[in-house]
Amino acid sequence: MLILQAERDALLKPLLAVTGIVERRHTLPILSNVLVEKKGGEVSFLATDLEIQINTASPEALAGENFRLTTSAKKLQDILRAIPDKTMVTLEQQDGRLTLKAGKSRFNLQTLPADDFPHLTANQAAEASFSLPQRELRQLIAKVQYAMAVQDIRYYLNGLLLQTDGQAIRLVATDGHRLAFAAAEVETALPKSEVILPRKTVLELYKLLQDSDEPITIDLLGSQVRFSLGATVIISKVVDGKFPDYNRVIPLDNEKIFLIERAPFLQALQRAAILANEKFRGVRLVLKPGSLSILCTNSEQEEAEEELEIAYDGGTLEIGFNINYLLDVLTNLPLDTLQLAFGDATRSALVTIPDNPNFKYIVMPMRI
Repeated sequence: MLILQAERDALLKPLLAVTGIVERRHTLPILSNVLVEKKGGEVSFLATDLEIQINTASPEALAGENFRLTTSAKKLQDILRAIPDKTMVTLEQQDGRLTLKAGKSRFNLQTLPADDFPHLTANQAAEASFSLPQRELRQLIAKVQYAMAVQDIRYYLNGLLLQTDGQAIRLVATDGHRLAFAAAEVETALPKSEVILPRKTVLELYKLLQDSDEPITIDLLGSQVRFSLGATVIISKVVDGKFPDYNRVIPLDNEKIFLIERAPFLQALQRAAILANEKFRGVRLVLKPGSLSILCTNSEQEEAEEELEIAYDGGTLEIGFNINYLLDVLTNLPLDTLQLAFGDATRSALVTIPDNPNFKYIVMPMRI
């Protein structure tokens, strides 16, 4: 029987919002599916991996029967993507199968019972709740997310620390070699609390955030966190663990301080990185009055050298870093000028935004 007729984008856009969390191969086959549900004029899409759940609805009212079904998320997404834009799509359901028709194309998909689809139930009482523009949260996440660990045995590093305290919210990420910190103010006075958001949640949330002033509401629910933006709701479990005290690693007494233009520094590092050792990715920075030199060598005895003029009249220093850790911060900070503060060759470097206490990036040196 015919259950839905809609233009391709009315189905594809909300589907794309939820399918990022779906695993292709899962021990529970139904978790590779998306739950599609129609009530009245609204069609909603829900996906989960039991750690994170995303639910969204089509932006416009759609005609058709009420129904609930689950079908392969990736296959439905790939079919809709392959159909030309503005094509009318009809869905029919019969004998446990979903038939999708578009023009002269026809696709038969298996379904699984909607009643078997697992849901994450949100905890009721919110410990803290606040809103901010999506653009602001997107910019905050962009400043720190690259420093999250990937599959670290210290599981609490595979995520992002979200702290609330008074009117301040803080995001911190570290992989043990570098640490990124960003803060912002919200209008609501908040209790002191902190949660660790899983890496997957952070990456999916970042993809869904618009560069707009539309609000996002964040509810801290104890062992869960909920993000509500437009018609989309993300519920995620939080990482159970204690995040390290990041204040202890921020170097406060680095005395070799200078300003540097971000774009020329980034371009010089990108050129030098071509000849960096592929395994260790080391770069040597040589700081002298008036200049900063960038040196890379590799196992074939090849060398790259760059020199930048800077306004600096302090002592000299030679220090090594993983070049990727410098490229990451320079790529993700959309501004003209940065401040660098060095101590000696064994002390971490501090990257900040001039006259702005709301961003800090600490990177440990490496022996070269």
